Order: sequence, then C-alpha cells, then structure tokens
Amino acid sequence: MSGIVAVIGGGYAGASLAKALDTETDAEVVLVEPKDAFEHAAGSLRALVRPDWAPNIFFRYDGLLRRGRVVRERAASVDARGVTLASGARVDADYVVLATGSTYPRPAKSGVDSADEALARLRETHEELAGADQVLITGAGPVGLELAGEIKAVWPEKGVTIVDPAGEVMPGFAPELRADLLAQLAALGVELRLGTVLAEEPPAEPGRAKTFTVATADGGEVSADIWFRAHGVRVETGILADDLAAARTQQGRIRVDEHLRVDGHERVYAIGDVTDLDEAKMAGYAMQHAEVVAKNIAAALNGEAPTATYRPSPVPAVLLPLGPDAGVGQFPSPDGPMILPVETVVQYKAADLFTGRFAELFGTADTAGAF
Repeated sequence: MSGIVAVIGGGYAGASLAKALDTETDAEVVLVEPKDAFEHAAGSLRALVRPDWAPNIFFRYDGLLRRGRVVRERAASVDARGVTLASGARVDADYVVLATGSTYPRPAKSGVDSADEALARLRETHEELAGADQVLITGAGPVGLELAGEIKAVWPEKGVTIVDPAGEVMPGFAPELRADLLAQLAALGVELRLGTVLAEEPPAEPGRAKTFTVATADGGEVSADIWFRAHGVRVETGILADDLAAARTQQGRIRVDEHLRVDGHERVYAIGDVTDLDEAKMAGYAMQHAEVVAKNIAAALNGEAPTATYRPSPVPAVLLPLGPDAGVGQFPSPDGPMILPVETVVQYKAADLFTGRFAELFGTADTAGAF
C-alpha cells in the first residue's frame, strides 16, 4: 500500500525520516523545507573558527530522496490533512509529520535559508572573532561550552569567559562527567562565572567586535572584545492550524503519545525539537524519533497498527567536544551513566563532528565535498 507523506522541515529529524521512508517504503514522500541545503548545526561552531572547513556543514538536498521530492518553500499552515505553502500552493497528504525544529542564536544556527549567505556570515563573524583578545559567552550549556573549546583549539591565547546563572555546569549529568569537564576547561584556560548574570546586555550585538566592560549581578564585572549568546532556543510551531494547535503546550511544544503521534490525531506525527518529551533537544534524539516514526508509518501503510515506541531515557546522553582533540561524553547503560574517555569522544564525534554520517545520508560521500 502506498500513500503520501508530507514531512514539514528538513533538519535532523525531518531529513532522516524522509530518507528512511523514501528508501524503505512505497510512500510518496514530500519534504517541505525552505533552505537550499541542510545545515549541520553541530558543526557550525567549528565552522566559525575554521572558515576553510565551513563548507563541510552544508549538504544540498538534491541527493537525499530517490523517488520523493523536496519542495523548497516555507510552510504557511499545517493541518491534519496536509500543508499550505507560503505561495498558496497545497500539498495534501495521508500522513503529516511535524519536524519544524527550533531557532537558536548565531553562530549555532544561521537563521537564513541560503547556504551561501550562511557561509558569508560565518566568515564575517570569524574575522570579527579573530581580532578579539577577550571573548564573553553567555550560557554554559553544551553550545556555550563547545564554542569555548573550539575557540581555544584555534586561539589558545584568547581569554574566554562563560557566564551562566546556574550554580553548576551541566546539572543532571554524572558528577564524574562534570568533574572531567571542569578539569578540561581549566586546562584550556576557560573561565567559568557561574551563579550570576550580566546586569545589562553588552553594548554591541553578538558576534560584533567592540571592547566593553559590563557588571554582573553578583557585584563583579567582565570585560571582553566580543560576545556570543549561547541560550534562547525557540521552537517553530506557530504554523499549526486550529485542528493541530490544540496539541501545543504553553511553551509551544507539541504533545505526543508513545508512538510520537500528535495528541488526538492518528495520522499526524511530531519529531525533533518540537516535541514535549522530557529530554534535551539534541540531534541524536531527533534522529531516534525519526526511526520510530518511519517504522510506524511503514506499518500503517501496510494496514498494521503502529508498534514502535519512544520513551526518553532517564539517564541523559551527551557527546560534548571541546575542540577536535578534547571533550566529555556520557551514555546510558543498564548500570546507570557510563562516562566516556576523551579518546572515545574524539573518535565518535570531536574529530569530524559526524560530517561523514551526513555525507552518506545526503549522497555526497563519494563526491569531492559536501557543498
């Protein structure tokens, strides 16, 4: 049995799902995505400090689908029966998958639809950063920490300060991981200012060089020549029509059941950052969501009930590089958190930030470059 599956959003979750359905089922897959290339956000921080490497994080959608099609348009409204595009065109579907993802401050996500423009912005910000002696990062989550590590890997002489209101770094993770992380940050010379916030925003936009000194809420102050915001994720669910909007939480996320179906709907799924699942919003989890939904839609196409389920792990997982040769990691195991040695983190992620995996997904593994 065949059917039309509309996947709204071509990020980690959406691209993975579209590929799986296109390869493993007879479904007609329509991927709606305004960008001209997939942007591998997990590599964007290295792309900032190494602009020669930056093209490796962009992958054209041309080689993603074998039988399906990519509609390069922005979705204006999504309902349980399909999607209305910004142009006014309509894609009706038997199954709808919401994979619209989230926005995040640059440079972690570019916020633009053109890969050429995103590359130009990365190179422009690189020039601003290259001339700065002191760097301030607000936010000590994985993005802020990874950015600090990438900066130190290229410019070990630069001063890097991270400010965060939390009293400890990476709360919720095993004490051994946090101790290892603190030791590595200290060895890199990264200064952590925890338990406080800036009294006011610096007098320059993030990513623009301008020397400044700002006070912190604890009575101190911090001086820098450039700053970056590493917090402020916002999910993209404002395009839901009335029949789906009822499944939105107050935070804008979408309630799903154990099969990742949208609350109250048999043929509408949600995956990735937009879900209200109690877990960090990470690419690895999003791609696991895609695997589950691919199985459930494949079953439905065969006239069977969905059986694949997804439940967040009570033990959080992370692979957090601090440049290409350092980092920390934690995976769940039957005995609780399993702390990964630096060598394993480097082998699995830090060395190439999974660019090889996405080259295979997008069919560019045998070509000269991803972009």
